[in-house]
Amino acid sequence: MTHRVSRRAEAAKTERAALGSAILFSYPELATIAGVQGMIVYSLSAALPILMFGYLGPVIRRRCPEGFVLTEWTRQRYGTLTMLYLSFMTLVTLFLYMVSELSAIGQVVTALTGLDGLPVMIVQCVITTIYTSLGGFRISFLTDVIQGAMVIGLVILATITIGAKTSIDRSLIDSSGLLEANLLGWQLLYIFPVAILTNSFFLSSFWLRTFASKTDKDLHLGTVIATGVVLCILTLVGSTGLIAVWSGALQGDEVASSGAIAFFALLERLPSWVVGIVLVMVVTLSTAAFDSLQSAMVSSASNDLFRNKLNVWFIRGGVVLVIIPVIVLALKAPSILQIYLITDLISAATIPVLCIGLIKSCYWWRGFEVVVGGLGGILTVFLFGLVYYGNAQEAGELLLLQNGLYGNDWSAFGAFVAAPVGGILWGVGALVLRLSVQFVMAKARGHRFDALDRPLERPESRETDEPAENLVSATTGKFF
Repeated sequence: MTHRVSRRAEAAKTERAALGSAILFSYPELATIAGVQGMIVYSLSAALPILMFGYLGPVIRRRCPEGFVLTEWTRQRYGTLTMLYLSFMTLVTLFLYMVSELSAIGQVVTALTGLDGLPVMIVQCVITTIYTSLGGFRISFLTDVIQGAMVIGLVILATITIGAKTSIDRSLIDSSGLLEANLLGWQLLYIFPVAILTNSFFLSSFWLRTFASKTDKDLHLGTVIATGVVLCILTLVGSTGLIAVWSGALQGDEVASSGAIAFFALLERLPSWVVGIVLVMVVTLSTAAFDSLQSAMVSSASNDLFRNKLNVWFIRGGVVLVIIPVIVLALKAPSILQIYLITDLISAATIPVLCIGLIKSCYWWRGFEVVVGGLGGILTVFLFGLVYYGNAQEAGELLLLQNGLYGNDWSAFGAFVAAPVGGILWGVGALVLRLSVQFVMAKARGHRFDALDRPLERPESRETDEPAENLVSATTGKFF
């Protein structure tokens, strides 16, 4: 049975769902690249999408009261094939997030102790696998409390100690250029809102909390509170990148090559007891974030792929096998920020065409258009790269954003324009193709052309409805 939570719990859980140890790398790194302008845009872009769940969540929840994740609404609206497609994209996103989280904790251990991070990564995977297998989502929600405490404690400790022990070299402020507006900073005004807003749709943890909220009012207030808290935390974390440059902790070429460890470069100048406490906090934070990703992957695979008919222990065993390549990739992972950008590019192509189905007047939009549009959006990024670079190799590298945001050109910006715009254009093309085929088939068979008939709408649930016992929708939409 779905459990409903109060507004205070909703705010806390939503806030923690947005945070993991990887933020200690990506936000300071972005600050060293795009300065104050980029850091503020990144923080706002990451925090404000939480508000979306407060307003869009109730709409989906009323239309799909049996569901508890986005894929269930997708199945009801677009059919099983589209749901499987979205589930695959969701699992890919979770996989990449797991890579980023393990890569982050490995780099933390190496940066703070000089030791190999692999043993810590393996131990973390073993521990989280054991307790999530025994406790499921309940234990994951419990570790959310620990995660939230660690985030707040880490931010407070880092703020006090860095503020007390770090000296700013004022001559480095002007020479760094981090206070000035720059091309990337202006590009990020578009890139990050599109990237992070669409990527938030893939995060099962957000949707679980959205469907579990007690009332719409609680959800609205909870997301507002969480947005404010997350914005403050991310801004403080990102500012360590600026401080690392201005204090001389990162110098010259180190800014470009080691911006991701700016936060830990500052910590190296602090007393050893502070470093020890921070290390414990970060490991705890990473463990809590990683178990949420594991639980989300188990839930998505069980519900979406097997309709809860396969024993969950087989699903958990499959996730354990998936963790093996996760560890391998985490050891070789590039920038944490680059991993995030790859997931963002996938979502930027997939989500816009999916959301068209939320518009009641677009009842004729079906799963075929969503799948073709999403895949077409990714293909459009490659085609853009082919035109922009003039060769297939660099166009392929653009799909993986090999240059990250360091390119100082229009490649990343163009990719994030091509993904959603191309997706919608491919979707419209798929719509025309489908209607044409259905029209020809109707004429050939002597049937009435009914592809544009408005379907019968199921009644929407009210906010006062009790949560459903059955979490699997009995109805499915049309794919073609």
